[in-house]
Amino acid sequence: MKLPQIRPLWGRLSALGFAVAIAGFLSDRLSKWWLLDIYGIAERGAVEITPFFNLVMAWNKGVSYGLFTAETAAGRAILIGFALLVTVLLGLWLARVTKPYMAVALGLIIGGAVGNVYDRVKFGAVADFFSFHIDDVFYWYIFNIADVWIVAGVGLMLVDAVFPGKEPDSAEK
Repeated sequence: MKLPQIRPLWGRLSALGFAVAIAGFLSDRLSKWWLLDIYGIAERGAVEITPFFNLVMAWNKGVSYGLFTAETAAGRAILIGFALLVTVLLGLWLARVTKPYMAVALGLIIGGAVGNVYDRVKFGAVADFFSFHIDDVFYWYIFNIADVWIVAGVGLMLVDAVFPGKEPDSAEK
């Protein structure tokens, strides 16, 4: 009788993925620390960097585009809990990936998610700063470095879905 195999919690590429996650988290924290505590973006208001890019201070109490705004402690706890659950699930997925760029993708998403969770715990909302726009007609949503890492990670995952490439055979694993 063969016993069911227990899936590992740590895989061949887990160290790579978690190193990327730590780097992503630290770069997000560094940018937020600098913009909030050193540069003082909250006191400066909108700062025009180029005709299409401004630095601004925005506190996002929801998720992307301000959806599911959480005004109460219970709402924030739900958003934090959901983000942590997704992060744990992504970490379990990371233990099973066989392609280095997928480990990087998952690491980017994990690092960005943890950066935004940190903000929700410390500030009650996520600090966003970067605003791209076309004149005064079209404004893209305001975002932060953690959001950049999440989007980059999802982008890598989409590339893998469209161009899956060859999976390593069992001898290479």
